[in-house]
Amino acid sequence: LVEGVEVTIDAAGGAEIGTGTTDVDGVFEVLLPGPGSYTATIDIDTLPEDITLRDEDRATLTFDMSVSQTRNLLYPLQSGEGGGGGGDSLFDRGARLFVEGIRFGLVIAMCAIGLSLIFGTTGLTNFSHGEMVTFGAIVAWVFNVTYGWPFIAAAVVAVFVSIGMGFSLDRFFWRPLRNRGTGLIAMLVIAIGLGLLVRYIFQFQFGGFNEAYRQYTLQTGLHFGPVTIVPRDLIGMGLSIMVLVGVATFLQRTRMGKAMRAVADNRDLAESSGINVARVITFVWAAGAVLAALGGILQGLSEQVSWQMGFQLLLLMFAGVTLGGLGTAYGALVGSMVGGMV
Repeated sequence: LVEGVEVTIDAAGGAEIGTGTTDVDGVFEVLLPGPGSYTATIDIDTLPEDITLRDEDRATLTFDMSVSQTRNLLYPLQSGEGGGGGGDSLFDRGARLFVEGIRFGLVIAMCAIGLSLIFGTTGLTNFSHGEMVTFGAIVAWVFNVTYGWPFIAAAVVAVFVSIGMGFSLDRFFWRPLRNRGTGLIAMLVIAIGLGLLVRYIFQFQFGGFNEAYRQYTLQTGLHFGPVTIVPRDLIGMGLSIMVLVGVATFLQRTRMGKAMRAVADNRDLAESSGINVARVITFVWAAGAVLAALGGILQGLSEQVSWQMGFQLLLLMFAGVTLGGLGTAYGALVGSMVGGMV
């Protein structure tokens, strides 16, 4: 966070809109005349002598604005010369990418475990699972930004709303299709159509621009050798690990967890053993929605919330699930971590 740095905002046609100067918190503001496309250029000459841009190619950022939108623009800085990463050793870059890969892999894993459990218990390849990720992030954003709730409270409410959404989806949509004997190929096509429908409902209601949560957007990075990480990502990684360990413990030790594994292994045998398969499947849908919502909230906190953020993660989720073995929660975890690292 550097004070006294000038950033100039230009319209898409090149007309200068105004210049903002960062305050003691490294924050600048420029009022824009209306929605449209703009560019923001940082004046490198106003940086302190010992500070440079981490990537000199990002001195000018292009962004879009909608009505009444507030947009955060971030310019990563570093001490010393050699902006653009030219002065970084291979080890330094590798360390930073390794940590970022762990963070991203943990987010993918939380989302992918629910996808894998749904496939294991129902056989459905759920192409609408990405919209569950987006749903959790958008609900948290609405309570945090629109209604002004603290981020943590908004995230907790979003998780509970996602539980209801997952339960309702199975109880009133997917279960009737299963009871009618709808084939898995037909249900796969329905899932694709449902994902398209919900995705563009999100775009219509939420808008086509990225939005940030009100809290924890601008933070000073913590330095661990060559690695710099902001507190929100560090806490998010810790929370992700706790959730994943909790899921593993739940599957191994609890009655419902063992029932979920039994249904995933052999549904007919589990039902003949007295397990209420319909109840287990409904629970899996609710649990999958919770994990997807948590992953979406953490991803939105790091990268901002978008109407298609879940869809952008969907292919990586499928890659993690396929790599780790279809239908297994532990395989989804390992496969997603590998995918995030790559």
